Amino acid sequence: MSEFMKKVIFPVAASVFLSVLFYPLCLENGQCDYLKLWMFMGIPFGVHRMFLWIVPKGFDIGGTVGVMVMNLLVGGVIGGVILAWRLVMAI
Repeated sequence: MSEFMKKVIFPVAASVFLSVLFYPLCLENGQCDYLKLWMFMGIPFGVHRMFLWIVPKGFDIGGTVGVMVMNLLVGGVIGGVILAWRLVMAI
């Protein structure tokens, strides 16, 4: 039972929770921008992988913020792919 919960229930529940949480942020003129939603939903799944690759140190404040934003964007894309893969594997 725990393997079923770890492989099926948790990814589906996490994706539903994240989509409900980030859906209002992705509305533009009453329509959802699904690319933004996909990236926002992928941030929790992929950002910890990005901070292992590019650690912002030795920059000024602008460079540090730029590297952090780049980490969030690329981590969101990587996490979106990981989330999609986990949902496909859950099905």
